[in-house]
Amino acid sequence: MARLLSVNVVQPREIAWRGKTVYTSVWKEPVKGRRLVGKLNVDGDAQGDRHGHGGEQRAVFVYQMDSYHYWERELKRHDFTFGQFGENFTVEGLADSEVSIGDRFRIGGAVFEVTQPRVTCYRVGIRMDEPRMAALLVAHRRPGFYLRVLEEGEVGAGDDIVRVAQGTERLSVAECDALLYLPGATKEQLERALRIPALSSGWKSSFEALLQQMTQPGSPTGNAGLTSPEQMVTAAPGFRPVKVARIDRESSSVVSVMLEPADHHPLTIPLPGQFVVLRIRPEADAPQVLRSYSLSNLPDAGRYRVTIKEEPHGIVSTFVSTRLRTGDVLDVSAPRGAFILQSGELPVVLLSAGVGVTPVMAMLHTLAAHASPRPVWWIYGARNGLDHPFAHEARDLLAKLPHARSYVAYSRPEATDRLGIDFDVFGRLTVTDLEKLGVPRESDFYLCGPAAFLGDFPAGLGGWGVARDRIHTEIFGSGTPIAPGVKKAAGRSPHAPEGSPGNGPRISFARAGLTVSWEPKFQNLLELAEACDIPVRWSCRTGVCHICECGLVSGSVKYDPAPLEPASAGNLLICCSRPQADVVIDL
Repeated sequence: MARLLSVNVVQPREIAWRGKTVYTSVWKEPVKGRRLVGKLNVDGDAQGDRHGHGGEQRAVFVYQMDSYHYWERELKRHDFTFGQFGENFTVEGLADSEVSIGDRFRIGGAVFEVTQPRVTCYRVGIRMDEPRMAALLVAHRRPGFYLRVLEEGEVGAGDDIVRVAQGTERLSVAECDALLYLPGATKEQLERALRIPALSSGWKSSFEALLQQMTQPGSPTGNAGLTSPEQMVTAAPGFRPVKVARIDRESSSVVSVMLEPADHHPLTIPLPGQFVVLRIRPEADAPQVLRSYSLSNLPDAGRYRVTIKEEPHGIVSTFVSTRLRTGDVLDVSAPRGAFILQSGELPVVLLSAGVGVTPVMAMLHTLAAHASPRPVWWIYGARNGLDHPFAHEARDLLAKLPHARSYVAYSRPEATDRLGIDFDVFGRLTVTDLEKLGVPRESDFYLCGPAAFLGDFPAGLGGWGVARDRIHTEIFGSGTPIAPGVKKAAGRSPHAPEGSPGNGPRISFARAGLTVSWEPKFQNLLELAEACDIPVRWSCRTGVCHICECGLVSGSVKYDPAPLEPASAGNLLICCSRPQADVVIDL
């Protein structure tokens, strides 16, 4: 009979790790006597990272003595203690290959239900002093599992573990884990998993995404269960030459550059709202620089239009506005990005400020080209008429839409700006304006603009009752970092890593506008990005979770260790890759 060998708890604490401070509960320690198990955890225990661990469906983590012995042999170690894998219950029996999702067990005075395998992260690698551990647990099919507490009660070492009910589909923990993290899942297996009532909601969402990817023609490659829809909008790596066909001034501080293929081959047709990366050499004897710019006209295979705001001391924007000439040749990437006009019948709200108007202009062009019957709201904020790009162009496009409305706010109008003609209201845009205008909450909202604008509006729309999946935003520059459990340090602008510069391939972080040389002291591109204070997203650091997946704009990489499942075509996993040559990354 299965048996509870040890109950392990700990309160979260801060530890030093690679120059960072990590808040974690992975150092569990065995306790004497009996402990009450509540709906959220064992008495005396707490989770340091509530996003990845804890909650009703992940109240108790279980690991097996058989796996302890397995890892002792595999890693050639004999220094393990109870709680070594961060588990609350160390048990005899209950192998991952034999326990099913939905199984119910009585232990002491409590009853539990198996809800999901453990989602392994980098912290188990810290505890084990083995950085590969998150990947090894999955690859060797020994993840352990979480329990939901059906009946609270006391438990203690030595308690028998009695199965009181069998999971409906008899899908083992090991099988369930492999469905998400390893290649080879089938439609029938995913449907079987989704029929299990006890399966946690997070895993159900991942399996639903995998099933949709599998059954929907033309779906992108990669693992839709791990990778967000935004990450899976990919493009082929590489640059191609384009010729400057025209330069137009759109406002006192904004210019547009029309680009045509220099080799006469058609350009990749973008989706409305996407951006491209330009590679420019402002000075003949200076390195090339990279900048990302949204495409602002009707998607076309014959020409791209990028719209650029002149920034004080901006290397590229100053070059474009003062020295770029018709006929000059630049390099351009394939269109990228997930800020894309969605199909459907819902009203469309194109909400922007400043030069954030550029991607929504492409959306407006697309809607007008098809004379879309959808209600379209054009809502825009500028300083004044001198700083109002595309004023006439937007007006002409809106006139082609049968159900379009426009609302323009100027924060500091000039004496020549006419209220009711050039603009509609004095001040800055707020959600209150939308409410007064009668904008329906059941709309698709597309937002782009300065950081302050994007910081306020999405939260305001959510508070107003707009569903999160209806709010689409485009951020110029780096996105929001994810580093679970790591104490946030004071923000620094991206910079070259400290110490002597490397002499390896050139690594360009396109969004950050930083290029540095590779240095072999870094184990992977993630470590280099962290040394440069580039905002990054990660969790496992070993090619399991795909949170670090991002676009490979150009170049190629090699993996060590190899990820358990490849990234989407045109993407890379920075946590386990090193450059083979010069690379440009969408970070």
